Amino acid sequence: MGKHSSSSSSSSSSDEESKHISKEEKKQRKKWKKQMKKGLIPPGSVPPWKQGGKHGHAPQGVPCGAPSQGVPGGAYGADPSGLHYGAPSAIPGQPLPPQVAYPASAGYVVEGQPQGYPAPAQGYPAPGQGYPAPGQGYPAPGQGQGYPAPGQGQGYPAPVVGAPGQGGPAPPGPVAVLDPSMGSTTHSPGMVPPGAQPPSGGVEGLGQQMQQVQLDGCAELFRPTVRPAPNFSAEKDCEALRHSMKGAGTDERTIVGIIGQRSNYQRQEIAKFYKTMFGRDIIQDLESDLSGNFRETIMALFKAPSYYDAWSLHNAMQGAGTKEGVLIEILCTRTNHQIKDIVACYKKHFKRDLEQDIISDTSGHFKKLLVSCSQGNRQELTPQQLQQIRTQGPAAVVDVNLAREDAAKLHQAGVKRLGTDESAFIMVLALRNMYQLQATFEEYQKLAGKDLLSAISSETSGDFETGLRAIVRSAKNRPEYFADKLHDCVKGMGTNDSRLIRIVVSRSEIDLQDIKDVYLSKYKKTLESAVASDTSGDYKRLLLGIIGH
Repeated sequence: MGKHSSSSSSSSSSDEESKHISKEEKKQRKKWKKQMKKGLIPPGSVPPWKQGGKHGHAPQGVPCGAPSQGVPGGAYGADPSGLHYGAPSAIPGQPLPPQVAYPASAGYVVEGQPQGYPAPAQGYPAPGQGYPAPGQGYPAPGQGQGYPAPGQGQGYPAPVVGAPGQGGPAPPGPVAVLDPSMGSTTHSPGMVPPGAQPPSGGVEGLGQQMQQVQLDGCAELFRPTVRPAPNFSAEKDCEALRHSMKGAGTDERTIVGIIGQRSNYQRQEIAKFYKTMFGRDIIQDLESDLSGNFRETIMALFKAPSYYDAWSLHNAMQGAGTKEGVLIEILCTRTNHQIKDIVACYKKHFKRDLEQDIISDTSGHFKKLLVSCSQGNRQELTPQQLQQIRTQGPAAVVDVNLAREDAAKLHQAGVKRLGTDESAFIMVLALRNMYQLQATFEEYQKLAGKDLLSAISSETSGDFETGLRAIVRSAKNRPEYFADKLHDCVKGMGTNDSRLIRIVVSRSEIDLQDIKDVYLSKYKKTLESAVASDTSGDYKRLLLGIIGH
């Protein structure tokens, strides 16, 4: 009776337990019993459903049947660091238990390689090893690559901040010397700012914390309005920008707040990270979501500077008619390095020769002037001569006798001659460096009793006159030249938006603060107020953000 009762009780208990067992576990138990009968499983082996807990559910982070040697309770504890889930936890006062290796794989065996699963990865690389060192990944000087395509390269002066995505200003130090043709940093011995990231081309050096910028060929330091954003994170910016363009409508204020407050280098990083994170092109996403002058400004900000200049030149000569003002503004005011980068970029991206396009789209002396300027062979000063100017003044490097000879040549070619020898003007103005030209202007004033600009206006005309005047005005005072151009954009009825965008964007990381100061002094109103009165909406907010409102 007792035996029957016991059997009945056991059966009842088994039936009750089976109600809570999943179909999968029932199959597993049935398979286990068959293997036990066939002797395929050693006696005393613990069934998998009894290794973890009730009904075979293993603790979180551990697969069913995982080995439990050396760990109390047969379970894996969580790593106190919270970084390696499923790793054995240490018992206070005792070393970590030995890891149990995975068995050799029963699959394919590659000759010459060990069997089994490969050893676990070693984790993330040490700081500074994940990304390539600054300046590695760009072409070497002299390879003719110019600035890279949009999203691949750099802007004019770029941040001297931490490694990509880390941000933070560089420690104070001497001015960094740049290789403008590469868009990356090169330094004199002992002048490498720790943790500096590659700045962009078109300039020779940067002042500390990007407060001042030095153009190649110039001893003066200029002041930009756009500087590298501190604590920059390309990843966070990409997430915010993607969110601003998802769904119905576009959050333009977020786009303005991010893109308008980043340096060109940081925007290039954003473009690269965006494609990596989302598999999409940020330029295409922005272009499809925006319109009008706002879109044109955003597109300009994402272009590498020499690509933007090359694109502007190509656009000016495309189709019927030529926008001579664009050709003059760019070719007559850029430095040697900038010109050479523009020429190389033009060839690379448009598969055309800039000089040949100039020849086919212009004529006469104006054509000769632009061809001369497009060579990028002005006699700019060496770094040693620039240092002499800083310590001793321009007189230390200026050839006064040459200045007198050139002044006499210009005077003879214009006022002292029936007709004008335009080639003399081209030779002097396209060849001499800005300090030598300034000395020539002074000697011309003494010789002719009037300013060279007045002589050019009386002796020449048309686009040739405008080009010569641009060279003279830029050599005298480049910020004032661009301040006048900006004033021309907004005065009177209507606004020349394309020129306004081009000047604001291209000078924002070089000398836009100096341009603003000249504008206020000369026109008795701020550049911000002039732009605000002629623009509106997100376009206005973006321009004012770049100008530094």
